[in-house]
Amino acid sequence: MNVEGGCYCGRVRYEAAGEPMLRAQCHCRPCQYFSGGAANMFMLMPPEGFRYTKGEPRRFKRDDLENAVTREFCGDCGVHLTTRRPGLRAIILKAGTLDDPSQFGLSQMAINTKDKQAFNCIAEGVPTFEELPPR
Repeated sequence: MNVEGGCYCGRVRYEAAGEPMLRAQCHCRPCQYFSGGAANMFMLMPPEGFRYTKGEPRRFKRDDLENAVTREFCGDCGVHLTTRRPGLRAIILKAGTLDDPSQFGLSQMAINTKDKQAFNCIAEGVPTFEELPPR
């Protein structure tokens, strides 16, 4: 699978190649902040197939948290593009940044549902996990 995408203003662009390792939605409180309240729809993509093709994202990492993730976003329009989690050999690519979001398909699971808000729906039949699923 090859996907392309970028931020809202077009200053940062990327391409990702390879088979998605997972298509999921996250309901954790930090993802609610970054999505504006909704679940965060994401794909885990192989890091060797990912590259920025235009511009350079800004990065944010909380220094007060142990094993904090690094979030990459456009410094101009603010769109959150990817997350990099320590110990996870994958790029967490945000589905809303795909040029063709239909390439995301359907979620294979919903995670961190203990923080889910009543206004967020999970499709019937999608496996749910209150936290991260067992490995």
